[in-house]
Amino acid sequence: MEHDPLPPLYSRIAVGLLVLLGIVFCYLITAPFIPALIWSFTLAVLFAPLESALRAHLCHPGVSVTLTMSIAAILVVAPVIFVSAALIESIVEGANAMNEFVSDEDWRGLARDYPNLSSALFWLIDHVNAPQFLQTVIARLENWAANLVMGSIASIITLLMTFYFLFYLLRDRKWIIEVSGRISPLSKPECRALTDRMEKTIFASVYGTAAVSALQGLLGGLVFWWLGLPSPVFWGVIMGLLGIVPFLGAFIVWVPASIALALNGQWGSAIILAVWGTFIVGLIDNIVYPILVGRRLALHSMLSFIAIVGGIVVFGAHGFVLGPLIVAGTQSLLEILRSRMDEDRTLVRSA
Repeated sequence: MEHDPLPPLYSRIAVGLLVLLGIVFCYLITAPFIPALIWSFTLAVLFAPLESALRAHLCHPGVSVTLTMSIAAILVVAPVIFVSAALIESIVEGANAMNEFVSDEDWRGLARDYPNLSSALFWLIDHVNAPQFLQTVIARLENWAANLVMGSIASIITLLMTFYFLFYLLRDRKWIIEVSGRISPLSKPECRALTDRMEKTIFASVYGTAAVSALQGLLGGLVFWWLGLPSPVFWGVIMGLLGIVPFLGAFIVWVPASIALALNGQWGSAIILAVWGTFIVGLIDNIVYPILVGRRLALHSMLSFIAIVGGIVVFGAHGFVLGPLIVAGTQSLLEILRSRMDEDRTLVRSA
């Protein structure tokens, strides 16, 4: 016995619920790959123009995609890996060297050399065991380095998955865009507007980070040169590269330098370096970055700051791209919705 089909409304509701359930399960399946997908999508947007230019001169798409991925690895991945490895080694070595330099006798010598600070220094000697404190710091740094090495296994897997996804995003990007447009509830012009907004967001976030990091490296190198510290160009480059790495920054360089100057009795230079690093190098990120990104995205500086910092807090390192993407995409969808509502009002008035 045949049953009557469901009414169209109930049928749509049932299909909608099934689609919603499928989206939930798809998210659960995809969740472990979200970091790799975000970084592969970001690299695909950044290097798509290069791949298109190479594809126009090469016979096979696989060759142009492989060459583009190699260039991306050299420009993006290699510097981060080398800088991170050198930093861990330098921090631990610097802490060990400071542990050998600082002792109770060193503190008493500073107290004799600087009578105005003698009361504070003797209080530190009586209440703070500097060698033991540094030993604790060294142990924590070594544990952090060990945890980072263990975590590097997951990072390597994420990196491999990033370039695996990047290959297909570059090679089949036209097909991916076409399929996404077919299943999207948006019209072709609306899809194009949303895609353009996403591309501008990624370019703004990445190039904004690069510009601010370069500025931090320049300012840090200048103060090193002004104070007569060794290798200002080298340390300026290091500070600039550190600005790109999430949750690190130029303070990794100028804080130990300031402490070393203070321990050597150069209190004036130590204070200048600490003030410059805190208020000029450190805060320039919060001022310039939202301005650069906000202008490219047509977002208010406060909104772009919230999107960037909030994205990092919520999603981790990849949040500095995902946060602005979510905010800019939501704004574009709201604009599309408002445009459709205005068109409906116009049709109602004309009827």
